[in-house]
Amino acid sequence: MSLETRRERLRQQFAEKEIDGLLVSQPANVRYLSGFDGSAGYLLITAQDAILATDFRYLAQAARQAPGFQVFRTSGAIDNWFPELTSGLKVKQLGFEAGHVTFSLYGKLSGILSKARLPLRLTPVEGLVETLRAIKEPEEIELITRAAAISGAAFEYAETIIRPGASEQEIAWEIERFMRERGSEALPFEVIVASGPNSALPHAKPSPRKLAPGEPVVIDIGARVSGYGSDLSRTVCPGDADEQFNRVYDTVLGAQLAAIAMIREGMSGEEADRIARIIIEEAGYKEAFGHALGHGIGLNPHEAPRLGPNAAEPLASGMVFTIEPGIYLDGWGGVRIEDTVVLENDKIRVISSSRKVGK
Repeated sequence: MSLETRRERLRQQFAEKEIDGLLVSQPANVRYLSGFDGSAGYLLITAQDAILATDFRYLAQAARQAPGFQVFRTSGAIDNWFPELTSGLKVKQLGFEAGHVTFSLYGKLSGILSKARLPLRLTPVEGLVETLRAIKEPEEIELITRAAAISGAAFEYAETIIRPGASEQEIAWEIERFMRERGSEALPFEVIVASGPNSALPHAKPSPRKLAPGEPVVIDIGARVSGYGSDLSRTVCPGDADEQFNRVYDTVLGAQLAAIAMIREGMSGEEADRIARIIIEEAGYKEAFGHALGHGIGLNPHEAPRLGPNAAEPLASGMVFTIEPGIYLDGWGGVRIEDTVVLENDKIRVISSSRKVGK
């Protein structure tokens, strides 16, 4: 799908939201609609206009990456250029991304428009671009698949260096170095290596703690290719696993495999989550699975859809997301198994390339 087609699909939503245009400020949304990946830029899209506003540092880049846009040069504070950007537009209701624009910036923009006496009203909207991004195009799935291949290879490498006596930080750095040397851009999130009691923290940060035999080690990694990320978690046990590790691991793996086998188009995110959650609850670990089953992934490491309690939106073909049940026991540790998957032809296809790890 071309960038122009993406913009036309966005414009088709304007009437429903009762807006005449949209000010796009969320960086991933800017990139999705324009191709521009600079760190400073706004899009202003109306029925007739497609404008990319950025400063001197990115003018050449904007012209190269976003040929379908008129490039507007910004300079100094937003007060200096926002009136000029909006004054010539035939727009009365301008939507802005309420989930990204701060209250402070909203107040400033409103004040600028009032001072300039422009007949323009700012209207908060949510999810317009994110709804489009939730359904991945074949080219996007290919980029995610390439990222998943890098992170999968990185985990296979990590298996060779995970050993008692190595620190979490040492292993995390080796994994990051491996992925960058094999073509990953800046990682979509910090590598997680969490051992022993630290593995009971779903978002643990690598520490100087050294791995000990017979304890769980959670590895959570992702690579990025052309802006698109992957997400992969595996849990291993260096040395001999005890009965508790085996029981917890088998429960988590069973929950994940059931979700992969049973998720279908049209299910809500809550229904998908429930497939895995029932298995974990019946095993006696209800309170130990405290996060959602999964989340969308693409230009952002967490995006639509969400698979979890109270997630009412239906899952649709072309959505790419994670399936990552986990059990976390304070003082002992945790187990999480996560794959990046795509929903297509009414079933799940696993994108992650790394094999499941046994005990």
